[in-house]
Amino acid sequence: MKTLTLHIHGMHCSACTLLTESEAQELSYITRAKSNLKHHTITLEGNFDDRSPEAVAVELTQKLTPHGYVVSVERRARSKQWADFTIAVPAALAFIVGFLILQKLGIVNLVGGGSVTYGTAFVIGVIASLSTCMAVVGGLVLSMSATFAKEGDRIKPQLLFHVGRLIGFFVLGGVIGALGSAFALSTNATFVLSLLIGIVMLILGINLLDVFPWAKKLQPSMPKFLGRHALGIAKLNHTLTPFLVGIATFFLPCGFTQSMQLYTLTTGSFLTGGLTMLVFALGTLPVLALISFSSFSIQNSSKAGVFFKTAGLIVIMFALLNLINSLVVIGLISPVFNF
Repeated sequence: MKTLTLHIHGMHCSACTLLTESEAQELSYITRAKSNLKHHTITLEGNFDDRSPEAVAVELTQKLTPHGYVVSVERRARSKQWADFTIAVPAALAFIVGFLILQKLGIVNLVGGGSVTYGTAFVIGVIASLSTCMAVVGGLVLSMSATFAKEGDRIKPQLLFHVGRLIGFFVLGGVIGALGSAFALSTNATFVLSLLIGIVMLILGINLLDVFPWAKKLQPSMPKFLGRHALGIAKLNHTLTPFLVGIATFFLPCGFTQSMQLYTLTTGSFLTGGLTMLVFALGTLPVLALISFSSFSIQNSSKAGVFFKTAGLIVIMFALLNLINSLVVIGLISPVFNF
């Protein structure tokens, strides 16, 4: 038994550590894998025989390339690509202006009201589906594709996965909403939760910019064992497996999902909570469907840096508006926007 530490390029969030560890442990000679988001490394334990570190890095890269990661023996110089902001800032501003116009028309509501509407939940879902935090869900889809493709069954498992995901998000979102009702959240408790939602989204946005490495440490995540169980289910070959995996994605470490789960707790309603999470899941559906039935991957695109910075700026905007709105609702400040 030996220990080997390699560098992983392309890691952005806690979902990345979960996915890289799971894929690494599929190599027959690796018994344990531990990824480190702060240092962008993975420590492997196993019987490497005569394999050199370079050979192990090549094999692991072959498994992780579909997910947007590259493994190497040496640390690569990390480029923050500040030039991407020349495109990202105008694109984000255009989105923000369009969003405020929809706000004015009453189609979405985040700035002036006390709740997030279904339109806003859908938009956040779209952003989440294209962010690196969805890498682990894309990994589940790819894993199932490989497992069931061996038997020539590709379409049905993917459909079951998406149906299970939508049903799971509605039912479990409803349960969280009902819990909020049972606890009868006070105004102060609702304010604290709204504040937490804003802070979580702010951290997510900063991480998407990929220029402040220290922010990765601040990103909250669910316990890893939940995600590991979901990944383990994906490796099984059973008719209902894709459906169960779709439901299990509700518990994966995606910060966007967690921020929406916190919001559903404030609704105090099974129906409102369920519909909010359902619409959020519908927002993620188009991109996940592309991953299911094609080789689509935003992480492998040459414009990935521009996109993630644009998405980061938009998420930061959502976070700031949510924080401002929380302070308005509690009465600490006067309304900032006249809508």
